[in-house]
Amino acid sequence: MVAVFNKELLSWYLITLKLRETLESAVPTSSAGAPMLEFPEQPQQEQEKQQQTPSDSLQIVIEGDGENHEDEETRSPDFDWVVSIKKKIEQAGQEDEAGSWSKLSIYRVPHYLREVDDKAYVPQIISLGPYHHGKKRLRQMDQHKWRCLHHVLKRTNQDIKLYLDTVREIEEKARSCYEGPINLSSNEFVEMMVLDGCFMLELFRGVAEGFKKLGYPRNDPVFAMRGSMHSIQRDMIMLENQIPLFVLDRLLGLQFNNSDQKGLLAQLALIFFDPLMPTDEPLTKSDRNRLESSLGRAATFDPLSDQGGLHCLDVFRKKSPALRA
Repeated sequence: MVAVFNKELLSWYLITLKLRETLESAVPTSSAGAPMLEFPEQPQQEQEKQQQTPSDSLQIVIEGDGENHEDEETRSPDFDWVVSIKKKIEQAGQEDEAGSWSKLSIYRVPHYLREVDDKAYVPQIISLGPYHHGKKRLRQMDQHKWRCLHHVLKRTNQDIKLYLDTVREIEEKARSCYEGPINLSSNEFVEMMVLDGCFMLELFRGVAEGFKKLGYPRNDPVFAMRGSMHSIQRDMIMLENQIPLFVLDRLLGLQFNNSDQKGLLAQLALIFFDPLMPTDEPLTKSDRNRLESSLGRAATFDPLSDQGGLHCLDVFRKKSPALRA
């Protein structure tokens, strides 16, 4: 049998056989001998990468979630407000631990009381302490304060530096008695305490011992028990017009060259304020005689020994049953 082939068709047939042999020799066979064709892995790897990419990016976001949340909180409009509140709470705790409230004893009159009758709570003649210090209408008494201090130093033959140094030692303690910040320098505050304190002590001693004995003339405009004395006494029992008793006690100790004048200051204060006491229980004649007889020597009779005292108003209140009620 003779087969006639097309030359061109035969050529393509031979080429196809040759390609097949080449491919079969390069492709591994299975255990069954059938050729195993492996498709390129690149598309599968790319697919796996694409599947992994979202989880990787998600993991990055999760890891940075805390920082992003913190940044958002920091940028929150309420962030600064909350921080300021925390600082105020912390400051209040520090002040409470420092015991500043326990030292406070001379308060300011609340504004709602002033609105009713301001004159009832404001000194009319003299300022004592820092609250009304330097007010124009009260400066007229300043010249009498300086005159009083001159009398004290002349009578005791002491130097003013002794008084200034003594008060400076207790300046911080004295400042803590007053409510709110005191806008006076250290020198101004100490000067005020010495000047006002000595003035008060001269009034106390003048009423108890006699102003003439202290060196004041009979017609003195202030220290003569005339005219303005009652108004001065009234100003001295106003809440905002007080000086701590321990300051007065130290100044009195200097005048007597004795730092241990137990009860003497309270005695002098009670005698001075006796005319203002309610009539239902004034200072008894016996008590007054005992008070006056103990002046000028070591004091042993202290009518407030079991009560103590913060300032003149406190002494007046504790002695007065009407005010105690």
